Amino acid sequence: MVEKQVQDTNCCRSNQPSKATAGAVTAAAQTAPASSAAKTQTLDAILGTEFPLIQGGMANIATGEFAAAVCNAGAMGVIASGGISPDKLRAEIHACRKLTDRPFGVNVMLMHYQIDDIARVVAEEHVPFVTTGAGSPAPYVDSWKQAGAKVFPVVASAILAHRLERCNIDGVIAEGTESGGHVGELTSMVLVPQVVDAVSVPVVAAGGIANGRQYTAARALGAIGAQIGTCLLLSEECPIHDQYKAMLLKARESGTTVYGRLGGVPVRALKNRMTRAYVKAEKAGESKEELEKMTLGALRRAVFDGDVEHGSFMCGQVVGQLHEVRPLRAIFEDIMSGASICMDQLESAGDLR
Repeated sequence: MVEKQVQDTNCCRSNQPSKATAGAVTAAAQTAPASSAAKTQTLDAILGTEFPLIQGGMANIATGEFAAAVCNAGAMGVIASGGISPDKLRAEIHACRKLTDRPFGVNVMLMHYQIDDIARVVAEEHVPFVTTGAGSPAPYVDSWKQAGAKVFPVVASAILAHRLERCNIDGVIAEGTESGGHVGELTSMVLVPQVVDAVSVPVVAAGGIANGRQYTAARALGAIGAQIGTCLLLSEECPIHDQYKAMLLKARESGTTVYGRLGGVPVRALKNRMTRAYVKAEKAGESKEELEKMTLGALRRAVFDGDVEHGSFMCGQVVGQLHEVRPLRAIFEDIMSGASICMDQLESAGDLR
């Protein structure tokens, strides 16, 4: 789930591409080797997981216990740092380690008001894998890598990916607007190949991936694996309220909306009374302060209370294709077996022209 991009004095001086920057991205796309060693590695080989899948860092949902369950089921589990204190993050890391001996990660929300302390905890705890959102991780990458972490920022544009590559990152997660939570503007079909062409590091696709066909499409676009989130909300192990899961099961493909777009902080969530009221107030020119009051605590109301009218039930557009609650392992196996079937079908089809 992509966070709002912010300025940074190191790798990200501006969110608006200059002609020089755009030219640099184009040049990178023209000169970067299409089959470099980094891009031919699979995500599971890089991360030491069974499946080439990363669990998205969903705030208030991705606890240490849930991340450990994801790891034990074969994918890369990620603890979300958004909305919790540095001490709480440390406790979640310890909880995760007690439940799994497999590598796990932390998603660092760079707009966190205690970001320096959050980043220090990640380094001190020698977290093996780090994803980031809401800015540039440049001030913290070296300390994380010295502590043994692989760093994969989440990006919503090829230009940002190109800038962040200079920060000694290990890869990027290109997340399309189909995803849930904080979103960018480009779809995965448009974004992923442009990011692949703009950087020499591995690219992971995210947004709109919940089955084998979608995973195969992501690989065809040049990604080495996928980050998934919405389909994991409907896992038996996911700690969200039962009403949250019930709403996901009832949702159709058109069941989500994006609110906050006019204010520069677009969020995708299920349509309900809160989102409709927010969009209406936003279009009417309501003040930022009044709009913030409408969403204050909305995610927690969804996750912990199951408040169907006033909660923010964040999820991606793939929600319409999800129809049952299953164990994490079953979800991962279904994606990978579906991808294998899809590849076999493509091969048997022969010439696609």
